[in-house]
Amino acid sequence: MLSVNELALDIFDELFEYAEDYNVAPHELDNGARIVDCGVRTPGGYQAGRRFTEICMGGLGEVDTVMGRVGDVPIPFIEIRTDFPAIACLGAQKAGWTVNVGKYFAMGSGPARALSLKPKHTYEVIDYEDEFDYAVIALESDHLPNADVMETIADACNVDVANTCAVVAPTASIVGSIQVAGRCVETAVYKLNELGFDTKKIDAGIGHAPIAPVKKDGTRAMGSTNDATIYHGSIMLTMNAPEIKDYLDRIPSNTSRGYGKPFYDIFKEANFDFYQIDTALFSPAEVVINELSEGVVYHVGAVNPEVTLKSFGFV
Repeated sequence: MLSVNELALDIFDELFEYAEDYNVAPHELDNGARIVDCGVRTPGGYQAGRRFTEICMGGLGEVDTVMGRVGDVPIPFIEIRTDFPAIACLGAQKAGWTVNVGKYFAMGSGPARALSLKPKHTYEVIDYEDEFDYAVIALESDHLPNADVMETIADACNVDVANTCAVVAPTASIVGSIQVAGRCVETAVYKLNELGFDTKKIDAGIGHAPIAPVKKDGTRAMGSTNDATIYHGSIMLTMNAPEIKDYLDRIPSNTSRGYGKPFYDIFKEANFDFYQIDTALFSPAEVVINELSEGVVYHVGAVNPEVTLKSFGFV
């Protein structure tokens, strides 16, 4: 069976060993845990963002960055490809682990989740567990984890703390903008999973989304990075599942009652309470599905350049 932690470890080792080439900083703690700072105290960059995203996907995704356009404005885009959508997106990339140790808080994603089984039901529905003696986690935080945090992660993954590795970047950073946009395919797979669709039937996924300009404020950065997919993420999924026709009208973000405003404005109106936001919003703007058993192609949703540019700060 594929090991997402084994595949991701190779990428992590490259970042750690050649940190200067990626504009990142390696750290080894007294307990042996290793950390790569990809934007907390370092600039990071597009190459670091690409590798960070590949780690998030457990080494089962390919990542490129290119220049594109949102409306008439030139904007960098990320493109994601995977032939293992359920494992790469739900089994690794999904931000399903809230790391909260003392005063430290981070959203955890990446292959370490497949060792800790956070959350367990995700791994039950995709029928996947990893077995490896190293744990690799991606932390979205504006602080680096200390020894206690890494020990907690190691314990949850049942590995030695010296075999625990973390890449860290805040949302308001170049790498942060890249890795959130890099979740564009994941949002489609996640949405279908939440709707009760068997995501193991998805054979391949490809998508792209604009990389949001970096905001100074973390909350605003969270808004614009989410909007990159909500209002301009374009995804194609290939599958053998004729029943997908029953899910089409619930996939794209424009089916949400909150659709039409930048995410930051919606979040502010909800008094910054995620539980007050319609979860249907967390979806890509448009999705194309190639259903193989009947040889048909479906297209739902549409990109919204106007709201995207407003969210990004263009006037």
